[in-house]
Amino acid sequence: MCRMTEPSTEKFYVVAAKSELEATGQLHVDLNGEQILLCRDGDEYHAIAYLCSHEDFALEGGTIHDGCITCPYHGAEFRLATGEVLAPPAYENIRTYSVRTDEDTISVGLVE
Repeated sequence: MCRMTEPSTEKFYVVAAKSELEATGQLHVDLNGEQILLCRDGDEYHAIAYLCSHEDFALEGGTIHDGCITCPYHGAEFRLATGEVLAPPAYENIRTYSVRTDEDTISVGLVE
């Protein structure tokens, strides 16, 4: 028997102005209860889980370099685009969110 599944729909929410990421390249956002870290790497914007998968400490303040973020507490490293863990002590990937930008704002997508 074949089960029909409905396609998931993603709704985008404007969460920040691009100018808010100019100083540090990072911004903590609470979007409908989801704790998200917006990150800027050059001209690219990413939205990832706010907490590291290793010890649930904030990734905010971590070093962003070459498309990756390093946890400021224990050094775990994650790819910003995919959430893939690249270096221990973390072994689990982190969640990523779709991002859309326009001239001035950043929007993050949530599946509803």
